[in-house]
Amino acid sequence: MTRSSVQGEDTDEGAADAPERADTVRGDGDNGVDDAKDDTEDGTEDGTGSEPGAPRRRRRRRVLRWTAVVLAVVLAGTAGAGYLYYEHLNDNIKQDALNLGDNKVAKPTPNAAGQTPLNILVIGSDARDSEENQQLGGARETFGSTPLADVQMLVHLSADRSNMSVVSMPRDTLLEIPKCTDPDDGEVYPASEGRVMTNQSLGHGGPGCTVATWQELTGIHIDHFVMVDFAGVVSMADAVGGVPVCVDANIHSRDAGGHGSGLKLEKGTHPVKGEQALQWLRTRYGFEDGSDLARAKAQHMYLNSMVRVLRENATLSSPNRLRRLAEEATEALTVDPDLDSVKKLYDLSNELRKVKPERITMTTMPNRYVGARVEPTEDAEQLFRLVREDIALDGKDAKKKPDAEPELPADPAAPDDEIAVQVRNGTRTDELGTAPGRANTVTGLLVERGFTKAVADPSVLPSEDRTVIRYPSADLEGDARRVAKSLGLPASSVKRSTDVSGVTLVVGADWREDTAYRAPQSDDRTPESAEALNGADDSACMHVNPAFTWS
Repeated sequence: MTRSSVQGEDTDEGAADAPERADTVRGDGDNGVDDAKDDTEDGTEDGTGSEPGAPRRRRRRRVLRWTAVVLAVVLAGTAGAGYLYYEHLNDNIKQDALNLGDNKVAKPTPNAAGQTPLNILVIGSDARDSEENQQLGGARETFGSTPLADVQMLVHLSADRSNMSVVSMPRDTLLEIPKCTDPDDGEVYPASEGRVMTNQSLGHGGPGCTVATWQELTGIHIDHFVMVDFAGVVSMADAVGGVPVCVDANIHSRDAGGHGSGLKLEKGTHPVKGEQALQWLRTRYGFEDGSDLARAKAQHMYLNSMVRVLRENATLSSPNRLRRLAEEATEALTVDPDLDSVKKLYDLSNELRKVKPERITMTTMPNRYVGARVEPTEDAEQLFRLVREDIALDGKDAKKKPDAEPELPADPAAPDDEIAVQVRNGTRTDELGTAPGRANTVTGLLVERGFTKAVADPSVLPSEDRTVIRYPSADLEGDARRVAKSLGLPASSVKRSTDVSGVTLVVGADWREDTAYRAPQSDDRTPESAEALNGADDSACMHVNPAFTWS
């Protein structure tokens, strides 16, 4: 598989052109400020950027490692919680609004035990909004410029807390950014005209627009976000005490032009910390084909290893080490208002750490190239559906029993001829257009069966993979269930949602024809193109590009 950012393709052109920062990818020679600025790998050995244009090549690799370090802290939690309750730690934490978009995604329906999944979006910002961030991130000419969300990882904790899935999205994914409104000053950022790179979403009012963009693309309700900047990450890596990583050959990430992180390791497994850990997480030159996807794979390996260290390493019981880790972590975070204290973060980490490493699955959103950019594939939608439906990506979910008849709602159904139902045609897919007449056909079925107040709504043409019946309030739950039963729809198709004003049936892509509904057979396997990595896999080893080895 050929990737666009292979070694030696970075250029120094276009450095002063600010819009270019948001429009480049993987050092593919397209005036790569977005790729160049991120790359502390590039330039001189001491990272001072004395080579012309070198400071610009420092940015994104740093963002990757910030996210990996803090995500590991959030995933694993630590012992000695008492140190996490100092008031000054709360003061360290910055907060911002959760969702700046107009459209909301309904929360998942609780399971039989009343539990719901948790979805946390982890964002790596390249902001240079302080002297420390600027020094760490380099690219002095971009100090104070609009930040980019160069790392985006969705952490999904299952409703029963038995498993966890992590989905990374490449920064150069092309998608539509929805309209976002900055709550601080009321500025409205219009929806993008066509598709743009996903990392631009952060500049549309803040992390809440990145959340809105994810929800629009995936249909996944996001409960929280955690955004990480550059500051304090070297100390955080030191505080952990070292993370084992593996390479299958000697590696030195440096080419004749000075590109590379400077990472130098012998073949085998070695603990890395501090600057060396940062080199590992930013390395692109030397891993596999030199692409961002290879770098993401190295991130996942590091993150899995760090989770294991945080769970198992007794040295983290050291009060001083814990204090230091807490200080550095809180200073590096921006969170949504529901995570605005150390106690809330600690409680969240306790939920996340219930999952054993062998039930953690790291993936990358399946993608294909569009020029020098990428776009989600059909496999990506399969991955998103598994997350939406809380299906474990490791394939180890307990065998699910057939849907049991749910308990009767407190408010029983009205007579069929008094139940008002709106029917919409949601049969459109990425590959197929809307199947004509489906709303009218299903409305006719309902009327024949006594639901005389059923009407087709041709004004809304949503897109739903599966047929669903939504209702807005508890007093209409019985009505919605009665409609589902009359059409032979499963109980799981009935969802409570504030997005509708009455009982609303959306005919999905699983019912494009015929009058009898037949539930489709689900393929609940994680696509191979997601390159899943299990959290307990301590044998994973990065493949070294022969051009970057040494003897």
